[in-house]
Amino acid sequence: MTDINIPARTAVMVASGSEAAGARSSRTRWDIIELLFFAYRDFVGDPDHVLEEFGFGRAHHRVMHFVYRYPGLTVADLLDVLRITKQSLGRVLKQLLDEGYIVQKAGDADRRQRLLFATAKGEALVAKLAGLQTDRIVRALQGFDASGAEAVRKFLLGMIDHDDPDKVLEAILQTDGGMVKA
Repeated sequence: MTDINIPARTAVMVASGSEAAGARSSRTRWDIIELLFFAYRDFVGDPDHVLEEFGFGRAHHRVMHFVYRYPGLTVADLLDVLRITKQSLGRVLKQLLDEGYIVQKAGDADRRQRLLFATAKGEALVAKLAGLQTDRIVRALQGFDASGAEAVRKFLLGMIDHDDPDKVLEAILQTDGGMVKA
């Protein structure tokens, strides 16, 4: 086998000969990859500072977000959305329940179902965190016209794996961009 020497920071992909590799661009997009890493770091970093005050982390944020946005979400659906273990969710959910951010109710049709709802305290926390993230989004979109903002939205939608959507993702994909519910 021939040695391949690739200079540092060169945007060249080495094709493996597979069909999947052939379908990829011949240029690695280090610029976009790194920008996404930093954008994500800062996007979640704003709420991270607030969450630290409560002894919460990103898993708490994600649980609170989806429980608030989709009242009555089942624990099973939340596991599908977050793609974390039942044990990890159990720990986070117990803390949020114990501290009064979420309430759990039995389902009407199936009493075994555990439906989750944000309390007023939970709604206030979500509003604070979403406000920080919305401020960052608004700043980032300054100077974009409506078509530019729509291009950003389409790019983000294109980054999502649509092959195995869960119920929440299906609902998001069917809305007008998730801009409802204050």
